[in-house]
Order: sequence, then C-alpha cells, then structure tokens
Amino acid sequence: MSCTEYVGPHGASVAIAPPLPVTVELVDPYYVYGGYHYYYHDDRWYYSQPRDDRWIDLPRDHYPKEVKFKGKGHDKDWKGNKGKGRDRD
Repeated sequence: MSCTEYVGPHGASVAIAPPLPVTVELVDPYYVYGGYHYYYHDDRWYYSQPRDDRWIDLPRDHYPKEVKFKGKGHDKDWKGNKGKGRDRD
C-alpha cells in the first residue's frame, strides 16, 4: 500500500493519505478512512486530514475501483452541489 504526500507552503506541513478501498459506499459526498477525510465530487476525489482544512486532489491511483451510492435521492441532494466542501480560498 502506498501513500500520497502533500507538502504545504514552505514545507510547513505534510499530509499522507492512504489509497481508498477497492469499493466505497457513499451516503453523502464525504468518506472517512485511515484517519483522513475524503470528498467525492464530479467523479473526482479530494482528501484532507481535518475535514475543515484545504481539500487536496487525490491521485487517481488512490481512487476506488467502484463507488456505490446508498440511500435515495443522492443525485438531487448532494451529487450536483458544485464546490461543496472544496477549497475555502
């Protein structure tokens, strides 16, 4: 299992995100795994260690092979919410 590293401005911080499991089942666009928060939006994944921090692009080789959606109405409730949970810049 490999990890992803992100070095913050001036090398100030490092975050290491483990690859997601082969199958991820989502109830909402957020997923917690290995002590990290993941966010799924427009078929892309982002990660952050604290959920209220900056979201970082997850490398595609860390994506799950399959994403399942649990519950009814996920398309209208959250899948189309552009920008929700993204960078707060």
